[in-house]
Amino acid sequence: MKITFVGAGSTVFAKNVLGDTMLCEDFHDTEIALYDIDSERLQESYLLISAMNENINEGRASISKFLGVENRRAALENA
Repeated sequence: MKITFVGAGSTVFAKNVLGDTMLCEDFHDTEIALYDIDSERLQESYLLISAMNENINEGRASISKFLGVENRRAALENA
C-alpha cells in the first residue's frame, strides 16, 4: 500500500498523521511518499518521519520524497 502525503513540508501535521498511521498494524509495511514544493521543509519532514519509522515502526515503512510540481504525478502514482 502507498500513502502519499501532499504538503509534507507541514512537519508537525505530517508527524501527527503519519505517526498515528505507523502505530496501526495494517500500515506498518506501507510505502510513504512525501511531496512538497519547498525543498528545505520537505527535507525536515523526511528526516523526522524517517526517525519515527525507525523508532516506532522498526523501520518497516518505505519512505521517499518528491519535490516540485514536476514530480507530483510520480508521488501520487499507485497511491
